[in-house]
Amino acid sequence: MIKTMGIFLIAAVILWIEVPPLLEKKYKKELLVFLILLAIGVGLSITLFGFEKSIPNPFDLLTFIFKPLNDLISLLLK
Repeated sequence: MIKTMGIFLIAAVILWIEVPPLLEKKYKKELLVFLILLAIGVGLSITLFGFEKSIPNPFDLLTFIFKPLNDLISLLLK
């Protein structure tokens, strides 16, 4: 619980520092992208540190997809 609150506190400080300049300059699209990326980061951080769950590596997905293709190509080239 403490770790989750700490993550939210850090996210709030980041918002407090970063959002006002974006609003002053009327960077609406940049603000939207910033908020989406911050939400993804906060969600992953809470999953990893707050709930102590492991997050799968994106490379594992690529290996799962391309391993059969690699095996097929290497079989055809023999």
